[in-house]
Amino acid sequence: MTAATAAQSVAQAAAQSAAQPAQGNGTDLSDLLADRVAAIPSNPFAQADARVAKALAAGKPVINLAKGNPDGEPPQFMQDVVAQAARESVNFKYSPFDGKPEYLAAIASWYRTQHGVTIDPKTQLLAVAGASVGISEVIQTLINKDDLVVLVGPYYPQYEGSTAVVQGRIHVVPTDEAHGFLPDLDAVPAAVWDEAKLLILNYPNNPTGAVATPEFFATAVRLAHEHHFVIMNDFAYAGIGFDGEPPISLLETPGAIDVSVELGSLSKMYMVAGWRGGFVSGNAQVLKALKSVHQQTSILMSSIVQVAGAAGLNSDQSTVRTLAARYRDRYHTLRDGLAEAGLRLAPAHGGLFAWLAVPQGWNDEDFAVWLLDQANVAVIPGSDFGPTGAGYVRFSLLEPASTLAEAARRIAQARGTAW
Repeated sequence: MTAATAAQSVAQAAAQSAAQPAQGNGTDLSDLLADRVAAIPSNPFAQADARVAKALAAGKPVINLAKGNPDGEPPQFMQDVVAQAARESVNFKYSPFDGKPEYLAAIASWYRTQHGVTIDPKTQLLAVAGASVGISEVIQTLINKDDLVVLVGPYYPQYEGSTAVVQGRIHVVPTDEAHGFLPDLDAVPAAVWDEAKLLILNYPNNPTGAVATPEFFATAVRLAHEHHFVIMNDFAYAGIGFDGEPPISLLETPGAIDVSVELGSLSKMYMVAGWRGGFVSGNAQVLKALKSVHQQTSILMSSIVQVAGAAGLNSDQSTVRTLAARYRDRYHTLRDGLAEAGLRLAPAHGGLFAWLAVPQGWNDEDFAVWLLDQANVAVIPGSDFGPTGAGYVRFSLLEPASTLAEAARRIAQARGTAW
């Protein structure tokens, strides 16, 4: 065999190997997996993606209202800033563990100008690569095995998932439409609060569109002081309010900084979900411990995204107000269209989603399947947001108003005598 022939044979073998998955010998490694893995719930958004992909592969013209991806683009000034930052040599290096000083200063300025809150950038802020990173890190920082985390249902699934990773327990406080999907925290038994280590809030809320009132946050802060637990408010939808004023921050509440942390996200305010940028703010003692966890377990937020994030946070927020008005108008379009189909959306006051009670006689999972199969509209079953979400489905507002109107038209057309 010549050298050329041998080289060709090696190349062919390599190509065949690359084209075929590696075949193991069937060794079972399940006994080596950590016990906590078995308790981690599946990701409902991944399951929804799979359902939509299957329908699309079958040639169906699906309108995907199950997804939470922004459908627009960042403000042009942020695109310009990130492009310039990518060419600056200082951003070729690792950024500081806690975050670039200019980014942390911009967050503090945003809190001061938008919410009247004074934050120390050095001791009360941490840059994270998205609010989801902050969620998991806060839970890791506070929760030991069998510690109790109180959730408000329906809730974003990661709260349960990240608690399962650290082998904590959850207690769910229900909400209902009659009370604006705000829980009666004073109705929770004192014994639960005495045992709780962390209360997780999320306002504006995913999936219900509820927003917190000053009175509600004041009640939560009072209970945290009385019963000695920490509050985490997932403020991912900051700025996205439908009622003329930006949603309030938990940290505006007197005494909140003593017992609370808050998560912020660039993704929703500035339509940069793929850039992965956010922050954690709040109690200095918790932040100090959180930084220790962060430094050992997480990637740093990209330098150039921090530069662009600082530009967004230092802006006059007019682009955020424009977005909020757009989502409000989309909600109204979807609400009015679904009314023609005999369906009623729950009132929404902020965020990116709309919450619909399923028709009488249906459960949420079957109704979501029917919408996909009969109307080619994909939504998320409410029970994916915990047991208190049963009987509802979630619609995304992250499609143009014309697409939302078409989704409602399809549902009305397919309805027949289904309800």
